[in-house]
Amino acid sequence: MTAAPDRLTRVNELIKREVSDLILRNSVSPSPTVLVSVTEVRTSVDLRNATVSVSVFGGDKITRRMVLDNLNAARRDFQSAMARSLGFKHTPVLTFRIDTRVAAGDRVLELLEEMENSVKNDNGDAE
Repeated sequence: MTAAPDRLTRVNELIKREVSDLILRNSVSPSPTVLVSVTEVRTSVDLRNATVSVSVFGGDKITRRMVLDNLNAARRDFQSAMARSLGFKHTPVLTFRIDTRVAAGDRVLELLEEMENSVKNDNGDAE
C-alpha cells in the first residue's frame, strides 16, 4: 500500500514544478520586486483537485491579494498547459492559497535577532 502515497508525492512534485514554471512565464506578480514562490502542492487521492500554496515576498496584504487574484484568473490556462505537458488522464482542478508560514518564520527570526541585539547592548552598557 505504499505505492499510492509515493505516487501522490511524485504527482505533487510534478505539479509544483509545472505551476512554478507557469508562474515564471505568466507574470502573475504585480511588480518586478515581488517574488512568488510555490511552497507546497496537495493533490487529492483521486487526482481531481490540487491545492497550490504560494508565498509572496516583497509585498503587503494588497499585493498578496493581487497575486492570488491573478493566479485564480490564470487557473484555467495553467490547467490547460499542465494537461498538455504532464499528460495526466485527468488534470486536477487547481485551487490557490497564500502560504504565510515563511513570512511568520521570518518574523520569528527577526524578533529573535532583536532580542539578541538587545541583550548584547545591555551587556555592553554594563561593562
